[in-house]
Amino acid sequence: MPKRMPALFVGHGSPMNAVENNKHTKKWQEIGRQLARPRAILMISAHWYTHGTRIMDTKTPRLVYDMYGFPEELYRVQYPSPGSPELAGRAQELLSVPVQTDNSWGIDHGAWSVLCRLFPEANIPVVQLSVDGTTDAQAHFEMGRELSALRDEGVMIIGSGNVVHNLAKIQWGTESGFSWAEEFDGYIRDKIEKKEFPDVVDYKKAGSCAKMAFPMPDHFYPLLYALGASNEADRLTVFNDDCLMGSLSMTSYLFQP
Repeated sequence: MPKRMPALFVGHGSPMNAVENNKHTKKWQEIGRQLARPRAILMISAHWYTHGTRIMDTKTPRLVYDMYGFPEELYRVQYPSPGSPELAGRAQELLSVPVQTDNSWGIDHGAWSVLCRLFPEANIPVVQLSVDGTTDAQAHFEMGRELSALRDEGVMIIGSGNVVHNLAKIQWGTESGFSWAEEFDGYIRDKIEKKEFPDVVDYKKAGSCAKMAFPMPDHFYPLLYALGASNEADRLTVFNDDCLMGSLSMTSYLFQP
């Protein structure tokens, strides 16, 4: 039987993390070296935000360079991982919501900017699942619960987004977070450490800071898949635990058996 795989949420930040070396990318590389090699990866990226839930089942997923105005080197990044129709089908079986097969997208920068640091060989099959923008936080958490069985089948579940993601408020060159960003990031971290997941799902309980944390929840929802896929026996590791540019959280969570 395959070894039970971890569930992981990564605060991915700027796409430039795919080509820059900094404390966050170094930690991604360190975590990647520590992780057991999965049979496949189910990736939930904030950047595939759709009406309804969609999944790719192609054997050869393409890379999507869904960012604008960045240096040319970023558009030359390659991550030629195979796909897995088998995993796509299995995820569709496990989910109680309708899941549409859709290969019109691909592996976007929310996925490849992280994967190229965690598993640089690009030889592990990757399937990307979309984030349904028409449903609520509880539904995303429940989908994580339903998908958790994949962890016992050698599949690593990775959510990629940011707990705090308010680009309109970003202050370039700032190496810390605004007080409200730190407050919301701290609220989420505290609730996860205490395993009080309902209070993460109902994030508005954090108060006024929750209204500032993100104008739309696309980058927050991937966290809920990792939480849903975790269980009581998992060991929690919190890493890259900080905010930067005022309104962006890099805080990441690893749940390991």
